[in-house]
Order: sequence, then C-alpha cells, then structure tokens
Amino acid sequence: MQAFTTLKALVVPLDRPNVDTDAIIPKQFLKTIKRTGLGVNLFDEWRYLDRGEPGQDPASRQINPDFVLNQPRYQGAQILLARENFGCGSSREHAPWALLDYGIRAVIAPSFADIFYNNCFKNGILPIRLDEHAVEQLFQQVSSQADYQLDIDLEIQTVTTPAGERHGFEIAPHHRHNLLHGLDDIGLTLQHADAIRAYEARRRQDAPWLFACGT
Repeated sequence: MQAFTTLKALVVPLDRPNVDTDAIIPKQFLKTIKRTGLGVNLFDEWRYLDRGEPGQDPASRQINPDFVLNQPRYQGAQILLARENFGCGSSREHAPWALLDYGIRAVIAPSFADIFYNNCFKNGILPIRLDEHAVEQLFQQVSSQADYQLDIDLEIQTVTTPAGERHGFEIAPHHRHNLLHGLDDIGLTLQHADAIRAYEARRRQDAPWLFACGT
C-alpha cells in the first residue's frame, strides 16, 4: 500500500450530504475483486447521463457537464471535499478502491460512516474530519478561487489553506502509523513473518501428523 505522509493537491468539492457508497460506485461494478479499473466509474450515475455497465468504453458514454468531476478546473484533483456522513450505506470496499483509482488520496468532511472511514485507511486514503464551520469555509474558498490547493501533513496532522490558515485534525495513532508506513492488514501481518515461520516450523515438529500427506 502506498504510504501517505504529505500531500499538496488540487481540491474538488462535492457539495452533497449523505453520499452513500452506491453513489460512489454503483452496484453493477462490484463483480470485480481487482482494486484497479474502477476510477472511470466513480460517482457513475452523477458523472454520466447514461447508465454504465462493467467493461464499457468511457469514450462512448454521455458526460454530464454539470458534475464537478467533469469540470476542467477540477481535473487532476487528489483531495475530495465533502459534506457530512460521507460514505454511508453498504460496506463495500469498492468505494475507496474507486476513489483511489481515480486519484483521490484524501477526503475531508465533517463526518464519515464508520465502515467507510476504516476502509479508507486500509487502502491508503486519508479521511479527515473537520468541524462543519471549517468545512463550510473550505467550500466557499474552493468555489471562489481557481486552482485551489490544500497542503496536508499527516505527521503533524494539519490541513493548510493557500492563505496559510491551519486546521488540525484528530486521527487514531494506529491509523496514523499504518498510513505513514504504507501498511495495510497484509503488511502488518508480514511484519511478523519470521515469527510466523518459526511457529510453523515448531508446529511441524510437535505435530507432524497434521502435515502428513494423504491423511
């Protein structure tokens, strides 16, 4: 998993509360178990005017010019600014997969659904909770300033605006550690690979019948 330390990037505002995971990545795209290829279908029902299907060529789709992801000023954005209760609905891990595959590395909102919030950390995305007043200020600044970028520092847990205003955010120490070091659940397990191999070797000696072939 890609580590997250600092990020200075363009911000795209999604001014809708209670964005659920079916809006983030609709159900017809959940058949895949790959973490790549979902970015083209991020927010599919809002991003396109026609219904999308897995494997469909995005060039054949009808683009919704009014949706923020399709507006030229937000192309290349890596920070998503959202409203309260972002990621509610089903627990599909495809939602952070789609965000990450599109290029989103951080999501800022007043609140998140718990399962989505935790799934972000497992996939290299930093979800940042800021109070509603701070989020409202950011929305106003993004809308009034072209090429609006934020500077995120996970080490000191701050979000800094172009004007130099800093917003601190809280994050659980284990989430912070894992993101800083690029550790997902598999990476955490592999840190104990030597101990696991030693246990397996002892187990083969203590109970060889468990490993006998043909039994």
